[in-house]
Amino acid sequence: MARIVMKFGGTSVADLNRIHNVARHVKREVDAGHEVAVVVSAMSGKTNELVGWVENMPKVAGSSAPFYDAREYDAVVASGEQVTSGLLAIALQSMGINARSWQGWQLPIKTDNAHGAARILDIDGADIIRRMGEGQVAVVAGFQGLGPDNRLATLGRGGSDTSAVAIAAAVKADRCDIYTDVDGVYTTDPRIEPKARRLKKIAFEEMLEMASLGAKVLQVRSVELAMVHKVRTFVRSSFEDPDAPGMGDLLNPPGTLICDEDEIVEQEVVTGIAYAKDEAQISLRRLADRPGVSAAIFGPLAEAHINVDMIVQNISEDGSKTDMTFTVPSGDVSKALKVLSENKEKIGYDVAQSESGLVKVSVIGIGMRSHAGVAASAFRALAEKGINIKAITTSEIKISILIDGPYAELAVRTLHSAYGLDKS
Repeated sequence: MARIVMKFGGTSVADLNRIHNVARHVKREVDAGHEVAVVVSAMSGKTNELVGWVENMPKVAGSSAPFYDAREYDAVVASGEQVTSGLLAIALQSMGINARSWQGWQLPIKTDNAHGAARILDIDGADIIRRMGEGQVAVVAGFQGLGPDNRLATLGRGGSDTSAVAIAAAVKADRCDIYTDVDGVYTTDPRIEPKARRLKKIAFEEMLEMASLGAKVLQVRSVELAMVHKVRTFVRSSFEDPDAPGMGDLLNPPGTLICDEDEIVEQEVVTGIAYAKDEAQISLRRLADRPGVSAAIFGPLAEAHINVDMIVQNISEDGSKTDMTFTVPSGDVSKALKVLSENKEKIGYDVAQSESGLVKVSVIGIGMRSHAGVAASAFRALAEKGINIKAITTSEIKISILIDGPYAELAVRTLHSAYGLDKS
């Protein structure tokens, strides 16, 4: 017998038929004798609809800006998960399973006070553990918790993944199964490279890089939590037949296991290729090369909640001037340029230039720590295809390359092949 947390995303619970299918997956684990808790997202598209309702409320006369209280925003938007959890509990009960729905505030999942983007501080898992021991399935609404102001708080987009991993850690689960519309983590996006392979295992660090660099399989914060608390996490498909052979395998269910790298016996040099579209590059020309100039640039950008990624600095021959180039999401270019303009005198740059429509392609693998020449292979492969590199950043387990948008798919396929990831 094991203790399992199962999480089902929006596409998995998109309608009543799919909720019934989810109930069959849960029943399979209950019938095998496992203690089970389930975390659910809102039905597909429902969160966007709820957000739209809030943002399209009639505006105050004479104002062009939307206004809403973030606490009431959370009260509205969190209702999607409340509906799903109740419906799944009803479906399970109809199958003869002892199930009860729970909202985030009932456990409680305690969060900070950042309504709309709250972070989990603590979960009291004692009541769920007791009920699981009595054979009851807890169906928990994901994406939400209870803030210090005693009001419901939501965790931001993808928060249900984070809820599931946090609950798994709190109840000391043997594993956390994340059910989604794909059957695992692939070496790259199969829509771009049909030869992409599903990975049997991937290390927490690799998955964290994949998620933060463009892979949409898991939310970044959920991977961070899983890594910190060593929660073994399986990415699985909810669309496979719940009763198919192997679906109930306790140690090796179909999908991809995200785990500590010690569990991976044979580590590949490169595990996967990720990409992120809609990147933009901003260059500040002829800055004075003096202490504090970086803080003067990136401090105001951080205060404006603009995410800066790749940073490249070029210093002039005499060391008196420097150029600073960095990337931001394309949607933040205008905002970033406005912030920089407002701080131009303090920063001391001559001119700011920007370029949108770029793509960041990343090569990821824990095996890179012990192998030389990985970067050179990437540069050589891209050069042979005539792909120009605009910027490069590296870490122990990743190389990120900034290129023109039209070359994105060619670059992904080229690098996937260059590292032999298309070979079974």
